[in-house]
Amino acid sequence: MARQIAPSRSFHPLLTSRHYPPTSPAPPPRPLLLPKALSRAAAAAAPQLRLRGRRGVVAASAPASSSTQTEAVAGAWGKVSAVLFDMDGVLCNSEEPSRRAAVDVFAEMGVDVTVDDFIPFTGTGEANFLGGVARVKGVKDFNTEDAKKRFFEIYLNKYAKPNSGIGFPGALELIMECKNAGLKIAVASSADRIKVDANLSAAGLPVSLFDAIVSADAFENLKPAPDIFLAASKNLGVGTNECIVIEDALAGVQAAKAAEIRCIAVTTTLGEDALQEASPVFIRKDIGDISINDILYGGSNAYHNEWKENTENSSSLGNATPETLSGAANAEFVENTNTPSFKDQGFLGSRRDILRYGSLGIAFSCLFFTIRNWKAMQFASPKGLLNFFTGGNSSIFATNEGESLSTRVQQIKKYLADFETGGSPTYVPEFPRKLDWLNTAPLQFGRDLKGRVVVLDFWTYCCINCMHVLPDLEFLEKKYKDKPFTVVGVHSAKFDNEKDLEAIRSAVLRYNVSHPVVNDGDMYLWRELGVNSWPTFVVIGPNGKILAQISGEGHRKDLDDVVGAALEFYDERKLLQNNSLPLALEKDRDSRLITSPLKFPGKLAIDVQNNRLFISDSNNNRIVVTNLGGEFICQVGSSEEGLLDGQFDAASFNRPQGLAYNSKKNILYVADTENHALREIDFVNETVRTLAGNGTKGSDYKGGARGANQACFHIFLSFFLWNHEIGNGWLMAYIFLLLQFFGKTQ
Repeated sequence: MARQIAPSRSFHPLLTSRHYPPTSPAPPPRPLLLPKALSRAAAAAAPQLRLRGRRGVVAASAPASSSTQTEAVAGAWGKVSAVLFDMDGVLCNSEEPSRRAAVDVFAEMGVDVTVDDFIPFTGTGEANFLGGVARVKGVKDFNTEDAKKRFFEIYLNKYAKPNSGIGFPGALELIMECKNAGLKIAVASSADRIKVDANLSAAGLPVSLFDAIVSADAFENLKPAPDIFLAASKNLGVGTNECIVIEDALAGVQAAKAAEIRCIAVTTTLGEDALQEASPVFIRKDIGDISINDILYGGSNAYHNEWKENTENSSSLGNATPETLSGAANAEFVENTNTPSFKDQGFLGSRRDILRYGSLGIAFSCLFFTIRNWKAMQFASPKGLLNFFTGGNSSIFATNEGESLSTRVQQIKKYLADFETGGSPTYVPEFPRKLDWLNTAPLQFGRDLKGRVVVLDFWTYCCINCMHVLPDLEFLEKKYKDKPFTVVGVHSAKFDNEKDLEAIRSAVLRYNVSHPVVNDGDMYLWRELGVNSWPTFVVIGPNGKILAQISGEGHRKDLDDVVGAALEFYDERKLLQNNSLPLALEKDRDSRLITSPLKFPGKLAIDVQNNRLFISDSNNNRIVVTNLGGEFICQVGSSEEGLLDGQFDAASFNRPQGLAYNSKKNILYVADTENHALREIDFVNETVRTLAGNGTKGSDYKGGARGANQACFHIFLSFFLWNHEIGNGWLMAYIFLLLQFFGKTQ
């Protein structure tokens, strides 16, 4: 069957205030506690709150050895308006992977440490987490920032891949129950934001679930200082007396106490005895053992289980008889199956009523959403939804760290062998005959593509991510040009105007697409193959079987590995046929490209004082300089695709776009988009140099390196510098900020 990897997600900035009210060491409010052995009359009058099936309740407010066990009374708990979740060890089972990543960091330094060495520093932020062990081990010249950077690289690439299943069971359910109860929710973590986002993604918890996310980046004082919890409370607009903190680390419980916020502790990292030192209100085994009633009413949901245990202890019940116990049980059954009623705590219904009315509400919501978003629902398919919810974790693209290419290829070939001898395969549907094709005559899987390994690229020309993967596809086409391998672009329009064949032809010419492209405007193949996002790649074997499916950008190596392994595997079985295809490239048939001196020019800049016009001749990979009347003066760049500095005739660009001219210095700044670089053209010395960028699209959120050592954000260059409409003054100011970010300002 087809396999899928979910696209990666982007990080979001942290916006919090660093000015908080003074803190007090006073403990949080404690619930009123009554003896466990209540009379039957009192028990009948006590609030009957439903359970979510959780067990293992531990009351931290009384010693474990006490003979008189206690439980909180709901009415004394007080109002709750918000829940502040710690991340590591509460929402995500990430403490052990974090410690293993930290061990890897120290191993690279040649320092022998164990995962247990990091436990005392858990929950105190990455700087203390790593720096504390470095101090204990006596590591000399330890650079905390470098260690943190390497820690994040290892942790994100090895241990916290998207949807890798590190979420604790019950976390999402409790979050949704809190939201349904009208509570605000926040993540309040001592981890840096990049790790928070990665962990939530790995746990399958969308960032959009939370009303606020507060991380360590903006704080000097981390837990056990109360700053993070105070900031989260402030961001939510909820007083600390109406907040609940859920924590696993001793430092976190201490921070909650310092902030005067009630805290529920879980024993996922430390034992009960260690946590009781900080006096949480009560302790649960993990987040799956915390109910909404624990949060709203302070643990009184455990009352029914405690009452049942008391009925088995004759010393605590006095003269109770079997008849009275039976009556009490029957009364409880009637209470638990009764129709909804209004009580002091609000509207409480039976589980059956909640399911009934909740399901009805969900059904109406789905119907309303479908009607309001009828256009978008065209793209939904049962297979696509199934792929979205089940695909991603078990894929032939999953790699092991340090794996050699030959080992990788052998693993994929073994997968293909198992796939071919396994159960019922899925075959790719045939292209409908009515579809329009570009760069080729109409193709058929059973005729033209039989015996070839095919990659279907589902794209649309308005999708920037689809443009980002075109160099990856071009790489594959060049590498396997002599092999029976073909890329077929399946244009699946997101909007109606994108279905226009001429618009698609212009995009094919603009981006120099040289493989066959089919205009699937009705999204037939999209639905049949269960595609759910742009771009998506579907790998087809020479016998028409679907081998794999992967979504998103940044998968050049994955595609290269599986295509290379598939060509080897099916060649050994004599199933490949290297027949020629009826190609007829659009660029060879378009008279405009033959006669025009420019090819898809991108942007302009004007030098009024010197009567000059600068044109980014994008697809000719050069900058053309004319006078304001259009007469040619000179060109900058050799027209060869590349990233090379030097004199005007030797320098090279790769699809330059945005331009900004500095008249005082006689310098032109260029957004060299496909090189992901910021270039400088000096008209005094007639030279080109690279200010920032090394030819690859970067993902460095810190910056500060110089020249080719700093990878650039493609979006910085392709959006801000392309849009000259923002005004030249603002554009120059933006370039100045870019240069500061890349460390070039002197």
